[in-house]
Amino acid sequence: MKITQAFRFEAAHLLPNVPEKHRCRRLHGHSYRVELRLEGEVDPLTGFVVDFFEIEAAFGPLLERLDHFYLNDIEGLENPTAENIAIWIFDRVRPKLPQLASVIVFETPDCWAEYDGG
Repeated sequence: MKITQAFRFEAAHLLPNVPEKHRCRRLHGHSYRVELRLEGEVDPLTGFVVDFFEIEAAFGPLLERLDHFYLNDIEGLENPTAENIAIWIFDRVRPKLPQLASVIVFETPDCWAEYDGG
């Protein structure tokens, strides 16, 4: 079984490693959407793979660190591309939710990165 829980946050960043004239080198912001995808067996007693409240509790502290902050100032996100944000989230949530299969980070409705730990 596969389940997904989505979260949203607003944040500013710039990409320090792109060429000077690249528009993402300038300070800008996004309305991010994060999807945490989990896989596992359905517990016959609860009917859950993982209770959505557990997912919220595992991701909540990270969401507080990201929402309405300048991402470049967060340790480990000095180069906050969608790819690096997805890895950063995965590495911090997976120990709390071993069923985590992937993290998807949408910078816009049309652009996203997905990381599955591999």
